[in-house]
Formats: sequence, C-alpha cells, structure tokens
Amino acid sequence: MASLPDIEADSALARLFRQPRARAETIWFSLPGGSKLFGQGDASDVLYVVRTGRLGAFRRDEGQTSHFLGVIRPGEPAGEMSLIAGIPHSADVYALRDSEIYAMPKEVFFEACDADSAVMTELARLMILRSRQTARRGPVGDPSVFGFIPVGRPGLIRPIVERLEREIAAFGYQVTTVGAEAASAPTEWFSEVERVHDFVLYVAERDDGGWLGFVPRQVDRLFRVGRGDRPAEAQGAPASAATLQDQGLVDLLLVQPADAQRPQGSEAWLDGTSAARVFHLRRGHDGDFDRLARVITGQSVGLVLSGGGARAYAHVGAIKALRERGVPIDFVGGSSMGAIVGAGLAMGWDEAEMDERLKEAFVRSSPLDDIALPLLAMTHGVKVSERLQQHFLETQIADLWLPFFCLSSNLTTGAYQLHRRGLLRQALRASIALPGVMPPATDGQNVLVDGAVMKNFPADIMRMAHAGPIVGVDVTTARSITAKDVARPSSVWRWIRSGQWRLGPPIVSLLMRTATVSTGRDLAAAREATDVLVQPDVSGIEIRDWEAYDQAVEAGYRATLAALDKVTRPIPELRRRQSLAEKAADGAVMSPFMASAHAAAE
Repeated sequence: MASLPDIEADSALARLFRQPRARAETIWFSLPGGSKLFGQGDASDVLYVVRTGRLGAFRRDEGQTSHFLGVIRPGEPAGEMSLIAGIPHSADVYALRDSEIYAMPKEVFFEACDADSAVMTELARLMILRSRQTARRGPVGDPSVFGFIPVGRPGLIRPIVERLEREIAAFGYQVTTVGAEAASAPTEWFSEVERVHDFVLYVAERDDGGWLGFVPRQVDRLFRVGRGDRPAEAQGAPASAATLQDQGLVDLLLVQPADAQRPQGSEAWLDGTSAARVFHLRRGHDGDFDRLARVITGQSVGLVLSGGGARAYAHVGAIKALRERGVPIDFVGGSSMGAIVGAGLAMGWDEAEMDERLKEAFVRSSPLDDIALPLLAMTHGVKVSERLQQHFLETQIADLWLPFFCLSSNLTTGAYQLHRRGLLRQALRASIALPGVMPPATDGQNVLVDGAVMKNFPADIMRMAHAGPIVGVDVTTARSITAKDVARPSSVWRWIRSGQWRLGPPIVSLLMRTATVSTGRDLAAAREATDVLVQPDVSGIEIRDWEAYDQAVEAGYRATLAALDKVTRPIPELRRRQSLAEKAADGAVMSPFMASAHAAAE
C-alpha cells in the first residue's frame, strides 16, 4: 500500500494504517472527479481516507435542495461517523476532483482500534468538532480552490482573476493563479500547489481546449464569467462540471461596464447557465473586486433584517451605523418589512434616497388606509402594490447589485417560500402580505402571505448559503402589544375624526403581532446563526405607527453602534480562517486530519 504522506507520521490514524492486517486488507483506488463515493442512506461498512484530491459532502433535506456540508481534504477520513455508529450514511459524498482513496473494511478498522485505542479517541474528537462546526458555524473545510471559465465571449478573463489574486493576497493569504500553462503538469504538482497555498485560482480562456474541461474537475467551486452588457448566452457547463452544477456549486460572474447604472438581463443569464448565484463586477470599481475577494475567502458580510411592521424602520438606522463604521454589506435578506428595507439596500440606495423613498411610501400617508369589505383582508392592498411598483419598478432580483433574498409563507405547501429570483416587487408584495390585513399574493396555484408567519428572522437561511459573518437585526423581542392596543374605541366617530382609522382598526395590531411572533426554537436557531445580533429597543413604537420613522431609525442606529462596540475585531474577520503562515507562526505542525479538528474548535 502506498504511504499516506499527508497524515502526520506519529498520529494515531497513521499508526492504524501501519498495522499488519490493515496494511494487507486496505485497498487503494482512483475516484474520477464528479463520481460518488457513497450516497445518503447507503450502508456504512468501510472507512475511507483521502490520499490525494478532495471530496465534498452534501445532505439532501426533505423538500429542500442539497446542502453543502464541507470539503474533505487529503489525510482526512470520510464516513467515519456512520461507520462507528453503525448507521447508514447521512450524506452524499462526491469527488470534487480526480482523487485517490484508501478503503479499510469495517471489521479491520475495529480490530485496529482495539489494538490502538488512541485511534478512536482521535476520531471521536474530530466527529464532535465537525458536528459542532456544521451546527453552529457552517461547513467544515471551507472551499479554497476556485475555477473561472468563460461563458459566451467575455474576452480575456485572466486579468480579472489576477486582480482578485491581488485582493486576496492583501488579506494576508498565500494565493496563486494557474492557467493553461499547467495543462501538462502531473497530478502531484496540483496537489503540491494546493498544499502550499491558502487559495488557488484556476482560470481557463475560451480557446484553451482540454484545459477548459480540466478546470471544473480540479476545483471546490466554479465561476462562469460572462459579459453582463451583452445578450444572455444559453450555454451549458462542461460535462466535467456536472457534479458541481448538480450540487449548486457553480456561480455566475457578470462583468459590467464601469458606468453601469444597474444590471439588466441577469435572469436570462441564470436561465442559460443554471448557475446557483450571480455576482456583478464593474470594471474599475475597487469595491466590487473587494466584495468578490471577501466572498472567496469567507469574509463577506451578510445582513439579515426581521419583520416587525413600523418597528422595522429601525433597520434603516442599523444600516446607517454599519456604513459609518465601515462595515461592508455583501449579502442581504429579510422578511416582511425587513425585506423592503433590505431590497432598498440591494438596489444601491444611499442613506438620503433610502429615507426619502421609505417616507414617501410608508410615512407621509398610511399604506393601509384603503379599507375594504373584509372578505379576504381589512385592506385592498392596492396602495401597497402601487408603491412597490413606484419604487422598485420592474427590477428583477438577479439585477440587484447585492445578492438578495426574501421570504414569504406558502399556505399551499405549508412551508416558507424563498425568493431569490423573479420580479422584485412581486416577491416583496408576497413577503409583506400580512394575513387578514392585506390580500394574499399568488404564484400559480400557491397562496403566499407574509414571510414573518413562518420565519420572521431568517438568519439561518442566510447561514445555509453564506460562509462569512452575519449581522442580524431583530426588532421583534420588545414588548409589542398590550390590552390598550387592542381596546375597542370608545366612539367610532371620534376614532374616525381623529384620523386614527388610517392606521387601521386595532385588529391590525393584533394580526401584525400574531404574524411576527416566533417560537423560542425558531428564534434560538436564527440567533445562533448570527455573529453580531442587534436588538433595538422599539417597545415604545406601536407596530402600526407608520409615522414613528425617526424614532425607530434612531433606536436602530444606537443599538447597532452599541453592538459593534462590543466586537473586538473587524466584522469581516470574525470567521476569518487562519492562513498557512499564521498556523506556522503558532507552531501548529498538524496533519490536515487534525488541522480540520483544530479549525472547528476555533
């Protein structure tokens, strides 16, 4: 059996493979990139260890798409949890590139463990830390090898990748760009390049022949690069990218002109490429290159905004505070009114434009005073729809400068509906369709209502698709409603003459609060996903008091500054992975097997 050079010679795992029967009965085989090692639900009767290459672990949750769990690198085991527990595998494991694998039969593994108990201790430690990492902080073994290939005719893309290389190097990482000049290099050369660099960027041009098909077989995640100012091209990814495509690990990077006001036609590009996400990169805009470098290195910042009626104005103050402190915002998502504010941010509105548009849409006149005969709701919902169209026009979600999502609640399926594509104003209309207050939205045969009904603070949704730190702003924790708020007016005519009817009858407060009450379990999961949690004190603001804008904004601003004051490092660095140089400076001489456990513990 060939040696395991990537496992520390004195580690328990290395000693296991040196035992006579283990050496005799362990087999070695090649696993081509894209091939499945084992599937979710398969019997676990073999311990696998990666010699060269990389594996990716994915879990298929019922009713959801495949969820990326992490990368398994040379020297690390795969399938050990299920093997030891005696249960079927809980995830699909694929080769992310051409790999070499050792396979030790179950009975041989346990016999070897009996001879050296330290093996089981070492594996148990890794399993615990991997589970904790997945549950609390996202994937174990973050991607570090990325590919860039053209779609259509974008022109030369290597200069773009080399610019990203410089940005990543500025973060203190060892990074290199590799092109077709390495097409004839042996497998060991690629393994060595990836071993000595924190990040490797492979790039292929349109005319690079076989190298163009090789790159997708060698990377953890793939970017397809196109020209955003040209008509979309319907061009499938190379066959070698099929596994990455199936697992949602192919992104679209659209290069935009330096003077582009807003992207257009991105939905068609997504349709033509079946990419999971789209990023926009304006030539000559340093901020766009910085953002993509943060995305690649796991330092991009996600902002999540909860629902909460008029109290959600506090999100405007939170954004103001983040901008003042120089905190970048790279991804944004929210529910209900949090989705409205987040969409304005993703549109590129600055502070003044955000203030003016929200005041025009919600503050200067109530959006809920088109009272209706309550067959479906207390209001017609026409004013809200008109104002969404006025401020968001026909913008598609894919044409926003920042990756954005919002949630609605699908009463037809009984699950939340995630809006990442489609017409922005329609997604927002569904996300704020408070049951009983506004008529529901429809999507085909599906009936959609306010996202807050099923998930009011979707930080956990952000965590599933975002590796970097998350700032969450939750306005639902304060005392929200009392008996006074739902008391019947002493005189209906006095209530009408006072203008209070424009807020809607007291039942509106009751319905709004009912929709934004989350269970303790849901809140705990969402807050666990955040790195910085902001909870403005908005208890003095009635949930339907649309004129309380300045008070709510100030509360959000002050609460965010206070939360940032407690953070001892720059926000993008809260989940920063150690560089190889930093590990060496710490004196950490560890195999990848134990380094993974060490990283999970940090």
